[in-house]
Parts: sequence; C-alpha cells; structure tokens
Amino acid sequence: MQTTRVFQSGNSQAVRIPREFQLDVSEVEIFRRGDELVLRRKQENLLDVLSVLADMPDDFMAEGRNAPTPQERNFD
Repeated sequence: MQTTRVFQSGNSQAVRIPREFQLDVSEVEIFRRGDELVLRRKQENLLDVLSVLADMPDDFMAEGRNAPTPQERNFD
C-alpha cells in the first residue's frame, strides 16, 4: 500500500496525490465511509445519485433520524 503526505495549506488540510492517482477533473466529492475518506468524481445527474443511494447499507438509519420533536407554532 502506498502512503502520501498530509500538510497544511492555508487554513485547510491537504493531501499530496501521487501521479498514479491523479484526477482528470477539477472538482470531486469527498465523504467518510467508516474510517476512510473517499474522493470521487462529482455526480453529474440523478441516475448517479440514485446509484449512490442503492449502495447504502441495509441498516442505514435503521433507528430513524433521531430528530427533535417539531416546535409548536401558533398561526392565528
């Protein structure tokens, strides 16, 4: 497995990408998958987004959103 350097660039953390991993795009999506950081081409259409949703684990949000109870409001 290859390693690379992590460094500070202004107020951001940056990673040197070795030549064999160079990207041919100017923008990528970044997200966490467990303890991994994943970089991939930015999704361009809804079909790509649907494939991402299809790849989510079966237990995704199995316990619900854990959102707070909506605030009561008076619209009179």
